[in-house]
Amino acid sequence: MAKPVILVTMGDPAGSGPELILKALSHPEIQGIATYVILGDMKVLKRAKEIVKAYNLNLVSVKDPEELIEKPFQIGVIDLNNVDLEKLIYGKPSAMGGKASYEYIVNAVKIIQKGKAHALVTAPISKESLYLAGYSYPGHTELLANLAGVKTVKMMLIAKHLKVSHVTTHVSLKKAIAELIKKDNIYLTIKLTHEALVKLFGIEKPRIAVAGLNPHASEGGLFGDEEEKEIIPAIELAIKNDIDAEGPYPPDSVFYRAYYNKEFDAVIAMYHDQGHIPVKMVSFMEGVNMTLGLPFIRTSPDHGTVWGKAGKGTADETATLEAIRLAVLLSRRLLP
Repeated sequence: MAKPVILVTMGDPAGSGPELILKALSHPEIQGIATYVILGDMKVLKRAKEIVKAYNLNLVSVKDPEELIEKPFQIGVIDLNNVDLEKLIYGKPSAMGGKASYEYIVNAVKIIQKGKAHALVTAPISKESLYLAGYSYPGHTELLANLAGVKTVKMMLIAKHLKVSHVTTHVSLKKAIAELIKKDNIYLTIKLTHEALVKLFGIEKPRIAVAGLNPHASEGGLFGDEEEKEIIPAIELAIKNDIDAEGPYPPDSVFYRAYYNKEFDAVIAMYHDQGHIPVKMVSFMEGVNMTLGLPFIRTSPDHGTVWGKAGKGTADETATLEAIRLAVLLSRRLLP
């Protein structure tokens, strides 16, 4: 089987991202199954290599992923040389860090759009650093959507076999309920989830459960009318389009049914915490964030920059390892 090319963006240079990437790539089970190219700063990565003692890794400067193909196991580094080590303070957001992490993402997307890579794994960035650098994106997802030229993307969190897609994410609960938990938005989330399960995960006829918004999924209208007005019509539209969607189910039990009983292949959560809490309860250190709706595969660890452990080499790389592993698995499904 041909090896997929996996791009990895370094994330905020003051965070734990550089260390997490190298610790993850040090695991023998993912070496040799893909070609890995990091977009970052070689100086930062070499320092991180010393911090985590990843002496088994061979970092090679390249300008193009194709330079690594057919060579022995090496990790390519497209060095943007955009970090001043003398000004780098671990654990602190900065304009320099925001600008650098933005540039890694922009260049990675350009490479994927040229057809030179199969998937993108992103190490954590800092929203505060982005703002300090003059970029007004809430995070990776919105930035990637803009760069890819797509209007709507959705977040799917994956922990072991639990998959949860979100109708809304980084907005207030008030705004989510008043403006975004609407029939069309719910249906789009169901549709994108269905397409990902079929095309990328190889599930021929996925079963998708839809969580309600209100306690007991409103108990027939006793505790709210969003289920009747917005959620049920979205489920009916999905069914009309040959998608096996069920619900709305009470949010306090549907995740249990999906994870422990394995009744569903994915759950649709209405808002950020409704979906994040069960995923992090299942596996806090292994969760992976996957963006649905992009024209390419994108995964990332489901955590932030881990400021407190940056520069110490003690941050847990499990989620980064799982994000890389998933990117390789999904990419292989699309290879000839």
